[in-house]
Amino acid sequence: GVTGVQTCALPISDPGLTVIAAPLVGTFYRSPGPEAPVFVEVGQRVKKGQTLCIIEAMKLMNELESDVDGVVVACLAENGRPVEYGEPLFHVKAG
Repeated sequence: GVTGVQTCALPISDPGLTVIAAPLVGTFYRSPGPEAPVFVEVGQRVKKGQTLCIIEAMKLMNELESDVDGVVVACLAENGRPVEYGEPLFHVKAG
């Protein structure tokens, strides 16, 4: 595992910024399939409950939804790469 605090280029002190983190360990997918478009692009407006990505764990596809209405300002995980529990995946600016 990685020890210490993960530093991030974006100023997280922004009160309007919501960090969407991985709820489980698995493989991060930005789209529902290899040929399919990604769920969300950076700069796109999303609604609370909208699917942002899929995390595959033990052959189960877990859809991860946005906690807030806002705009996706960062996608931090790489498609097809494993993510850790609690790893920040998206930054959504609420509003």
